[in-house]
Amino acid sequence: MIHTFPVRVYYEDTDMGGIVYHANYLRFIERARSDWVRGLGNDQNAMREAGVIWVVQRIEADYLAPAKYDDELVIETGVIKLTPARLIMDQLVKRGETELFRAKVSAVCMSAETGRPTRLPAEIRALLKQ
Repeated sequence: MIHTFPVRVYYEDTDMGGIVYHANYLRFIERARSDWVRGLGNDQNAMREAGVIWVVQRIEADYLAPAKYDDELVIETGVIKLTPARLIMDQLVKRGETELFRAKVSAVCMSAETGRPTRLPAEIRALLKQ
């Protein structure tokens, strides 16, 4: 299952040359991940209140081509691997059929109390396996 999330590039997203500033791709893919898990029914506020939070552990990023001011982009998010303690996702930023940015993102659940990794709650694992 691939989740898609649209993004338009605004002036504030660009550098002096009108090209998307490299760090903003991370903001775009974060929004897409948040929208995806919300759409699955994962209430991150309820998780936090229960003492469990999502944390990005690792990102491998490849910048393939520039996005520019006023481009309409689509972020695609899919699961690569799900383990009891980790979720690994592939995220791709595209303009039409052109691939601009790709990231492999590893996220873990952590105890808000101890700051240590913890198993993903069973209900979250079930949602992600759909």
